[in-house]
Amino acid sequence: MNISRFTSVGLKPLTLVSGLIYGGLLNGADHPNIIYVMPDQFRNCAMHFWSEPDFNRYVRFKADPTHTPHLDNFAREAVVLTSAMSNCPLSSPHRGMLMTGMYPDGSGVALNCNSDRPSSNLKQDVVTISDVLSRNGYDCAYIGKWHLDFPTRNNPQHPGTYVENRNPVWDTYTPKDQRHGFDFWYAYNTFDEHKTPHYWDTNGERHDIHEWSPEYEAGKTIEYLKSRKQSGQPFFLVIGFNPPHSPYNSLNDCMEQDYDLYKNVPLSELLVRPNINPELKKKQACAPYYFASVTGDDREFGKILAALKELGLDKNTIVVFSSDHGETMASHVEDPKNSPYIEALNVPFMIRYPEKLKPHVSDLLLSTPDVMPTLLSLAGLKKEIPATVEGNDLTPDLMSLKPLKNAPTAVLYIKNADGNRDANGKVISYFPMSRGVKTDRYTLALTIDRKTNVLKSVLFFDDVKDPYQLHNLSVKDNRAVFQSLCKLMPALLKRANDPWYREKILSDIIPYSNPK
Repeated sequence: MNISRFTSVGLKPLTLVSGLIYGGLLNGADHPNIIYVMPDQFRNCAMHFWSEPDFNRYVRFKADPTHTPHLDNFAREAVVLTSAMSNCPLSSPHRGMLMTGMYPDGSGVALNCNSDRPSSNLKQDVVTISDVLSRNGYDCAYIGKWHLDFPTRNNPQHPGTYVENRNPVWDTYTPKDQRHGFDFWYAYNTFDEHKTPHYWDTNGERHDIHEWSPEYEAGKTIEYLKSRKQSGQPFFLVIGFNPPHSPYNSLNDCMEQDYDLYKNVPLSELLVRPNINPELKKKQACAPYYFASVTGDDREFGKILAALKELGLDKNTIVVFSSDHGETMASHVEDPKNSPYIEALNVPFMIRYPEKLKPHVSDLLLSTPDVMPTLLSLAGLKKEIPATVEGNDLTPDLMSLKPLKNAPTAVLYIKNADGNRDANGKVISYFPMSRGVKTDRYTLALTIDRKTNVLKSVLFFDDVKDPYQLHNLSVKDNRAVFQSLCKLMPALLKRANDPWYREKILSDIIPYSNPK
């Protein structure tokens, strides 16, 4: 690791402190509040501060030309990760990992949840972060997009029906016994009409709203924060904005005031990455609307931060800004997510905990299952981390201002597809299509044939020499590096209890015999 990455940004250089910085800071302190803000499909390079010298020197990419003043200010108060990775860059699988600290096979959510996939549903017997916090005295609240349930005919307004008429059904109501410790509920499963959202409240009443969803959800968040000010009870609040998730095609999808910032900018000045696919003209045209949603999310995030400060809750509140996956936005392929390309894989991760976490930029490799145990540990509940958790507690890495020897050196990449179907055409299993690794330098993804499980294709990039992943490396010409990356996979696959490890898939390439 490069020790320079631990220098504070926007401040005078900090003196490195002892490795003993972790180990007692939370003793005797009140448990902090936790706010986790998670817009959907928000890529890491979409934040303006990455173009500023204090931050740009830590990354190899050119930042999108966005307007994100509140995120820019927040970055100067937070630990900012350059290399947070969404291991399975798809909405439902990511959320399953986030909530449980387990990889998709353990959480039960291997595919995006809809009514054709009964096999993909957050398991009721798993222990989630909200379960742990609720049992330890936290008031837990969820506002916005959930997308972790298999839709059933449980419409509380019209019993015996689905909540929508699409086939397959994506949206659904989450009953109280499936909320995993969340006391306050104002959420939906998934619904992509950004200016006409709807929500079910704690008691199952439906609310149909005519307002841009992040704006409305920020307002509900502030109402909730005001209700908690006098309680003295710590709270855990998750806010799932849907934008900048698609659609992003018109003013039906974003706020006009935000679109005005981008509408007259030539696409060549908006899409600054050299890996833009010239054939994806329709996707390129979406850029002004996508960036408008990014700016809108920034404004609503700023409102939440301002309310926290006004209510005097900011000093004892951990605030995280992240996303479930990124967005390719006409780079490489049409699919905006669910690929090993860095635009899809790399997500924002900024965490602020005043007086406990020193602001700095870190290239720490974070996997989605690491978030749950890390937040529990930061909240003084390290001993309460469930034995089922497959992620790492990275609290020491976040708190230390110097690199730690046991920091992760690789993260697992996962892509699944529909597997077998029953007589009614419902998906009852998943096919583990691709697995790979991301290190600080390389990206490797191996894809297998559905019928034979033999190697079908390889994506292999040197992200230092080729940060925009324009040149797929030859395995033959880079055999030693390829083999070294394959040697990293068994331990990661074993920790994830992944079918590739259980079935020893590609055992002629991946050395399963001695996983470390």
